[in-house]
Order: sequence, then C-alpha cells, then structure tokens
Amino acid sequence: MIAVIVSILQTGSVTDQVNMENLYKLFEIKDTSVLQLFFTALGIYISVILLTRIFGKRSFSKMSSFDFAMTVAIGSIIASTLLSATVSMIEGIIGLTIVYVLQISAALFRRIDWVQNLMDNSPLLLMEGNEILEDNLRKARVTKSDLRSKLREANVTRLDQVKSVIFETTGDISVLHKEDNLPVEPWLLEDVLIK
Repeated sequence: MIAVIVSILQTGSVTDQVNMENLYKLFEIKDTSVLQLFFTALGIYISVILLTRIFGKRSFSKMSSFDFAMTVAIGSIIASTLLSATVSMIEGIIGLTIVYVLQISAALFRRIDWVQNLMDNSPLLLMEGNEILEDNLRKARVTKSDLRSKLREANVTRLDQVKSVIFETTGDISVLHKEDNLPVEPWLLEDVLIK
C-alpha cells in the first residue's frame, strides 16, 4: 500500500497508476492458467478432430446457411472454453457434441422437402444458354465480374458454349457446358429457380 502511495506521489496521478496496473494485467500469466489453457486447448482440439471424424467432413466443406451457423457456433464454443475461466473443458466438449448432434439431426430432417426448403436457399439460374438473367444476378448478389470469373474457371471461351449457369445453395456457381446437342436432364434442374 505504501509503495502505491509513493508511486502515486512520484508520478503525480492516480489515473496514470491505475492505467499502468491495467497494462500489467494484460500481460500477466499465472503458471496454473498456462497449464490449464494448454490441456483445455489440447482436449478441445482432439474433440473437434474426433467429432468431425465421427459426424463427417461436411461440417467444414462448402456451407449452406445452417452449416455456416454451425461453424460459427463451434468457433464460439472453442473460444469460450479456452478463454473463459467459467467454462470447463468438459462443458466445452458437451457443447461441441450438442452442436454436432444438431447438425446430424438437421441433415436427417433436411430429407423432408418442406424442412429443406425452410433451411436451404434454392439454386438460382444465372444464365440460360448465352443469355445472362440480370434479375437473378441481382437476387443472388452476383456481379457480372463474378460470373465472368466463374465462366473462365470453367474453361468457357465463348458464351455460346454455355448451356446454363446455376448459383448453388452453397454459394458456388456451376457451369453446364454445351459440348453436345443433348438437353440438360430435367432432374438436374428440378429445384432450380428460373426467375
């Protein structure tokens, strides 16, 4: 206490002393917290790997809005478990498991048409033949520059090579080529919104 008073008298400001104490707290590391942090991080890391192996890689592949929400939830649980003293490693593992079970449940329920329509966007036709569907580009928030880039990635050198371009539910853009004169099978375009 006397040291603090002497320090305040030397610096002349209580707020300067408080700010320095807060600065020191930012870099303060306790031996037990480092060890606890290490084992918690290791436990959560191993749990994510095991749960991803059990429930499938889809958890982190091209994502629908539900998959994105799951990924954010996983990141939040990992951060809370690692950085919060009030969340134990076991609670973090239980939280991760619940999120993975929710994802599997949603994948099973998505087999029901009305549930899938509720959870996922519908694919959207961006080009039909060499005609660019401007309204659908706006709906999908895809620019012509994005479209040109995807056409180049699909090795399109002329627009008359395109049968159709589809904005998928994952945010990918699929390009169907006109390599032959056969029409696209209706099943492939079954859930695609035309306009």
